[in-house]
Amino acid sequence: MRTAPTRESSSVAERTRRRINRRLLPFLFLLYIIAFLDRINVSFAGLDMTRELGFSDRVFGLGSGIFFAGYVLLEIPGTLFVELWSARKWIARIMISWGLVGSLTGLIHTAHQFYWARFILGVAEAGFFPGVVVYLTHWYREQDRARAMAVFMSAIPIAQVVGAPISGAFLHIHWFGYSGWRWLLILEGVPAVIAGFAALFYLTDRPRNARWLSGEERDWITGELEREARAKQGPRASAWRAFLHVFQDRDVFLLTAVYFLGACAQYGTSFWLPKIIQNLSGFSSFQVALIAALPFLAAWPAMLLLSWSSDRTGERRWHTAAAFLALAVGLAGSVWAGGHIAAGVLMLSLAGIGMTARLPTFWALPASLLGGATAAASIGAINCIGNLGGFAGPYLLGALSTATGSYTTGIWYLVGASVLGAVLILLVRTKPARFSDKTAP
Repeated sequence: MRTAPTRESSSVAERTRRRINRRLLPFLFLLYIIAFLDRINVSFAGLDMTRELGFSDRVFGLGSGIFFAGYVLLEIPGTLFVELWSARKWIARIMISWGLVGSLTGLIHTAHQFYWARFILGVAEAGFFPGVVVYLTHWYREQDRARAMAVFMSAIPIAQVVGAPISGAFLHIHWFGYSGWRWLLILEGVPAVIAGFAALFYLTDRPRNARWLSGEERDWITGELEREARAKQGPRASAWRAFLHVFQDRDVFLLTAVYFLGACAQYGTSFWLPKIIQNLSGFSSFQVALIAALPFLAAWPAMLLLSWSSDRTGERRWHTAAAFLALAVGLAGSVWAGGHIAAGVLMLSLAGIGMTARLPTFWALPASLLGGATAAASIGAINCIGNLGGFAGPYLLGALSTATGSYTTGIWYLVGASVLGAVLILLVRTKPARFSDKTAP
């Protein structure tokens, strides 16, 4: 029979959670703002870059999406580095390298240089997001993870809201004969390098190494996480066997397909949103950048509310499906709005809520189904293969735009991907882990 926690143990638990939250979440939140801004700033640079360099929609869509072709290469190894080596060192390496590559992207002149710069940027950034997801499992119990992930992932709408006017302002810079879009890419790569060096000194790999926790607090969180791990354990298997188990699991395949479809819709919308607004409105690049921030103003509170509800009820699948449906309805509504800018922005705001609110509840699922190195490998596999949707979404929308002369067909493609994602997430089974890093060989 489970006994109620004593007042003393409850006090230690609350104090430990509060201290971990204060120490880790603001810094990880800042890192993801920098990461996401570097990932999507090409959408704002493209307002002027495509005209100056003579890129078609097909070229811009391919260059935007090819980031994810490079991104997938180190996803699974990256998460295993975090689990088995050092999250602090791996995250720092990623940020320093992607900051340097991101800045150098501002020097491109041809389509092929654009493709290579985006591909190498994807290789440099590979492993950051799933690495942080794994890192959070080192610090947060299962019942606390969706809220922790929501705070971390709320950097996505914040990056859109903050990054849009900053990027718009950079487009007006013309220093030393370089256009504003070049300075946008050059300057926005610098914070990643600085933050990468800061991560080496600030982050702590695991609670047992945290000198900023008291001994009592370290013992509590370590004990809680070990109890969770034991519930998912059998005899120990190697990291290689954990890797192989990922490809034997039905639910990992479903989660990968769902993430692929969500990435199609998210990045197809994010990369093309400024150009869609520019096409509808005829506004200047700076005005378009400001308007592009509006759909994400409501996304942050909606993400936090949905993740709070998911943690409170312990339900993940229906919450994720609801977000996918909001994304589909918002994108469909933006087509029906036609040339009415206000109605279109309102519908795109609903889409923005859906595309961001789906993430915390979705990413709480793999760690609840699997454990240890197998959970790390599965998270890497889902993010690795699923993020190919980040290539398919922008590229197909650009190709369809070039072929039809309109963005409408591409948007309907994203609507279909969102609806299918809502259906598939409900097919994921809710049950205890079957494989873990302790599964027998």
